[in-house]
Amino acid sequence: MSKSPLHAFFVGRAIAEGVYEQLENVVTNSLSTLGKFDAEQRENLRSFIEQALERADREAQTENNISNSSNLNDQPKDLQAIIDDLRAEVAQVRSELQKYRSGSV
Repeated sequence: MSKSPLHAFFVGRAIAEGVYEQLENVVTNSLSTLGKFDAEQRENLRSFIEQALERADREAQTENNISNSSNLNDQPKDLQAIIDDLRAEVAQVRSELQKYRSGSV
């Protein structure tokens, strides 16, 4: 009879140790999986932010190139318009000067 309670104690102890080991494995695997998931999500977020910044830089550079080229194109047009206006004014002054000279002679 004394053997039976002692045997039950060791069986209970073995079961408790087995459950503890299984629980330890489950918790360890769960934490490992959670850590991997967290690392993957951080990497995905970093990659997404990097891509977004690269896209923004490309668009800004494209916008600057368009802006610079339009400014360069606008400037000669404005300069050409000024030159044309000055030529027209010079021609008008010459015409008026010729009228003045022909009228006073």
